[in-house]
Amino acid sequence: MEMSATVSLSLLSLGPKRKVKCYNKYFVNGYVFHTEEYGHERKTCNISVCVKGSTCSEFEVDYYGKLKEVVKLQYHSEHNKVFFIQMLLV
Repeated sequence: MEMSATVSLSLLSLGPKRKVKCYNKYFVNGYVFHTEEYGHERKTCNISVCVKGSTCSEFEVDYYGKLKEVVKLQYHSEHNKVFFIQMLLV
């Protein structure tokens, strides 16, 4: 069932739920990334992450790091969720 824009905005205005979920891996674009702690003792691990950066100047800086934590914030609708990825820059 499709929600109206008014209902969807009303649910977003309530803010996220107080309970969050933490994950030790994250799937994106057909790839799986593990947190450093989860992948430490595994035969194969993918803990390195590159975040494409952009600035207002002519210089673009990419950020490289190791995945530390994946947290999901769920809003008061199943359709509204946000993932936060914490990484340790190297």
